[in-house]
Amino acid sequence: MATTPLFTGTAPALVTPFMPDGAFDESAFRRLIDWQIEEGVEALVVLGTTGENPTISDTERTTITRVCIDQAAGRVPVIAGAGTNATNNSVRYAREAVALGADGLLVVGPYYNKPTQAGFVAHVAAIADAADVPIILYNVPGRTVFNLQAETVLQIAEEIPSVVGIKEASGNLAQISDILAHRPDHLAVYAGDDEMALPIIALGGEGVVSVIANALPGVYSDLIRTALDGDYATAREQHFQLLTAMRACFWEPNPVPVKTVLAAIGRMQATVRLPLVDITEATEQKVMAAFQPFLEG
Repeated sequence: MATTPLFTGTAPALVTPFMPDGAFDESAFRRLIDWQIEEGVEALVVLGTTGENPTISDTERTTITRVCIDQAAGRVPVIAGAGTNATNNSVRYAREAVALGADGLLVVGPYYNKPTQAGFVAHVAAIADAADVPIILYNVPGRTVFNLQAETVLQIAEEIPSVVGIKEASGNLAQISDILAHRPDHLAVYAGDDEMALPIIALGGEGVVSVIANALPGVYSDLIRTALDGDYATAREQHFQLLTAMRACFWEPNPVPVKTVLAAIGRMQATVRLPLVDITEATEQKVMAAFQPFLEG
């Protein structure tokens, strides 16, 4: 099992393009993947939160994962979202992703049923037993109402060697610092919020699973590489230049704003699936104003 990071740098949490009628837009997805890789991202995450995975059918899940792996063609690692709030479904999705050729899995904390910390350990262990590929944990209590504590992350990393990373989106820098301070050598720590990437990298983290990179892959990847190179003065300037745009991605529920930007630059339709709805006109104007300095030319 791998003991080095699946990636170091930027992995966009890819949006899932839909046609106006809601069908998966394979052509737009393939074009998005090529553009991301050409712009310098280091990995791709498919079927995460930004990919609207709760609204994706099992048949679509297979197609989307297969298309992503096929289009990436080994140029960068592909990490497939396999986490749900039902362990048996996660095991099934994990096995399928591995069979399709995914390089790793992203396993989110179960949502709605609010397991104990021990319950999450057992959940991850079952997935790891079923799928012999590297696993990145995903802690996003704002979505799941379940916080994966630092002690639990460290326990999992010691007990389940295939867990090689965590996407940390709690926004709790103290908790993230505890993981970084005590992690084993094989555990990578990735920011799960674009705005947190610079401080996490400054503390020793390996990169970010990003929303904004969908729309600004080159610009944002350059910030992350600059930080990883240790040029924090330049990285701070880049961070503050991007700050409003990073926040704009969440002015309405993700991925509504970033899909709006992608539509404006001709990359895909802005279509989202219910219960998400189209962006309001007032928010759209503010989002586009935040992104405009990076879209000119």
